[in-house]
Amino acid sequence: MRNIAFGLSMALAIAAPSMAAKPASWIDAKTGHKVLRLSDAPGNYALYFNYNAYTPQGDLMIFQTADGISVADTKTWAVKSLLHRPGAHLLFAGHKTRTAYFSEQAKGGNDAPITIYAADIDTAKVRRIAVVPKGSRIDTLNADETLLAGQVASRDMPLQPNAAGVDIKTGQTAYAANWPDGRPMVYADAKEFRLNQRLDAKIPMEIFTVDVTTGQRRSVVKATDWLNHLQFSPTDPTLLMYCHEGPWHRVDRIWTIRTDGSQMTKVHTRAMNMEIAGHEFWSPDGKTIWYDLQTPRGEDFWLAGYDVATAKRRWYHLDRNEWSVHYNVSADQTLFSGDGGDSEMVAHAPDGKWMYLFRPKPVPDVAGIRADNADSLIEAGTFAAEKLVDMGKQDYKLEPNARFSPDGKWLIFRANIEGKAAIYAVETAKARP
Repeated sequence: MRNIAFGLSMALAIAAPSMAAKPASWIDAKTGHKVLRLSDAPGNYALYFNYNAYTPQGDLMIFQTADGISVADTKTWAVKSLLHRPGAHLLFAGHKTRTAYFSEQAKGGNDAPITIYAADIDTAKVRRIAVVPKGSRIDTLNADETLLAGQVASRDMPLQPNAAGVDIKTGQTAYAANWPDGRPMVYADAKEFRLNQRLDAKIPMEIFTVDVTTGQRRSVVKATDWLNHLQFSPTDPTLLMYCHEGPWHRVDRIWTIRTDGSQMTKVHTRAMNMEIAGHEFWSPDGKTIWYDLQTPRGEDFWLAGYDVATAKRRWYHLDRNEWSVHYNVSADQTLFSGDGGDSEMVAHAPDGKWMYLFRPKPVPDVAGIRADNADSLIEAGTFAAEKLVDMGKQDYKLEPNARFSPDGKWLIFRANIEGKAAIYAVETAKARP
């Protein structure tokens, strides 16, 4: 991978002007919704479901290919190259500035330090922010775009021993393991087995921040817990959510903390054996943390919400087929999404391979009679589900990681429904006859 010193000419890093490519489109025969294929370029990566992919104005979406960084116009979905930078790892877009943040690792692989850069989305001009230690991962950017946050372990421990990185087709580690009698585990069980090994290793870790202007690094918290999944509040610059990683039935996963290390708060405490909570994400207004909740694992399914100011809770119930690897919420918070799952996953859904649109429905008080202690109880609801895309051919080792467009009219996801990984968009409204 290349490093380009700060202050040098960026001629090699800036892509030559290119014509925007119009996406292919069709109507899903089973759902009646319009689907676009935005990019099937080698190395395409549409960002993890909780990473910001949009400019502050919402006019462009950034994504990665093997060639570097590309942008899609969110009105036409035409795609063009922004930055020719093979080997760059796209992180996220800025909340206030039209910036694409990315990282590069120096030659030497996992033993080399990592450099963080910022690229102007309109001009492709690049500036260096900081160099962070080997093994570091930058996960998030705060609301006023002054701090990055990341985590680093004192030593590396590959989740799958002797595996060479991730599977190119799925973007996931090729998990494999055997039962004590020598029988091979299915992928989902092998993943849990390897996660449990990593949790038991008790490797010292640190969450840290990086000043976007000065590059100064400061520690937030240190622990031998497996620290992961960092997410700044989209509205509060000093509030950071993170998780205790591992098999979800073994950990109280979801936490918040201030960037000065104060106010460490557990968001959800398990109340039964095999209860799980995870794949947490912020609401756009920063008021609610949403997460996948199962009471117990694989049996009863909820999308749970926690109000960070009041600790009030809202839970929306889903049936087995509607459980999804990841959920998301539209900017106006009127719609939720789910990306489904296959029969080997936690829900063991017989018909779960769909891209879903969910409309929340509260459970009303009977005859208008409200319980005296209702305000201290969980507010329960259900979802009215609509199928958007037939994902029957999806290999769910590639997680779709769906996100809404800024106007809520599209859901963008990554899939291999046509045989290879590609980035798609589906219209949330049904196509006109």
